[in-house]
Amino acid sequence: MLRLSRFFALYLSLFFIFPLQAGAAVSDRFSIELYAAGLPDARSLALGDDGTVYVGTRIEGKVYAVVDSDRDGQADRKYTLAEGLSLPNGVAFYNGDLYVAEISKILRFKGIAGKLKNPPEPEIIYDRLPTNAHHGWHYLKVGMDKKLYLSIGVPCNICKPRQLLYGKIIRIYPDGSDLEIVAKGIRNSVGFDWHPQTGELWFTDNGRDRLGDDLPADELNVLSEKGQHFGFPWCHGEALVDPKMGTPRKPCERFEPPAWEFQAHSAPLGIHFYTGKMFPEKYQGQLFVALHGSWDRSEPAGYKIVTIQFKNDQPEREVLFYEMEGGYQSRPVDFLQLPDGSLLFSDDKRGAIYRISWR
Repeated sequence: MLRLSRFFALYLSLFFIFPLQAGAAVSDRFSIELYAAGLPDARSLALGDDGTVYVGTRIEGKVYAVVDSDRDGQADRKYTLAEGLSLPNGVAFYNGDLYVAEISKILRFKGIAGKLKNPPEPEIIYDRLPTNAHHGWHYLKVGMDKKLYLSIGVPCNICKPRQLLYGKIIRIYPDGSDLEIVAKGIRNSVGFDWHPQTGELWFTDNGRDRLGDDLPADELNVLSEKGQHFGFPWCHGEALVDPKMGTPRKPCERFEPPAWEFQAHSAPLGIHFYTGKMFPEKYQGQLFVALHGSWDRSEPAGYKIVTIQFKNDQPEREVLFYEMEGGYQSRPVDFLQLPDGSLLFSDDKRGAIYRISWR
């Protein structure tokens, strides 16, 4: 466990406060300030009942907790809850317990809130997830039905995996029982959220590589009913037939099309429907999207936060919210709305969490 001193927190704030830049296409009354530093590979975020922010990682193999004990908008305590885990990207908090998704299993840290200094040994609630590390980092979140939802990517760039659970979003009770497949035909989703009005599950999906700079589009999808298939590996985007997989088993038009298409290889990860009261009213119900950024494009794309503006519960346009300073030196991953209406986002490149607020 590491406690950040007041002096150190102040020192960090002097160097890591990023007001939105002119021309960033949003009001200069928004500010982005450091919330927590010293979190290498910070990925998924979850909020405890007492305001503790739980942080998953990927290659670091650690799970952190950060606490803003004086409620000044900057965390002043950091705890390492677990280490030596296998890609513990997904974190979720429910009924006093912290859930962590590793490659092949889901862990539960019971009663974690009062035990940050001496965290309990985790229980394994489910241990039959696929074991391949390629796209083996899961996103984990508690749904409106109080079940755990988990994404499972495919172990390849493009293929038809034989294992049943690859390329799916599943749900399971918090005790590890009654696993169900809710969505199919997904390559690598690392973020989802529920529409606050319709209750539908919206999720991102990262398209395949090695079809050039602009194909295929990355996707934002909506699950309207359990069991829908979104086309992978045969079809991408609206109706792009994969050249490697050959003739689809059914026409692309019969798979679920994306609700929105992003620039190819921009890597949309975390998403969040804003429901707070701090931001102006026009942001109510709008979707924040973290574009993590490309790794194999001749001209880099992504490395920014955008909003998808909705009209009549359907996406209407994409608007730049914030372009990360330093380009690929910053890579946004996930969002977490705090009770005061401010919005956190993680940056796994800088190993930090930032707080978006309205001044």
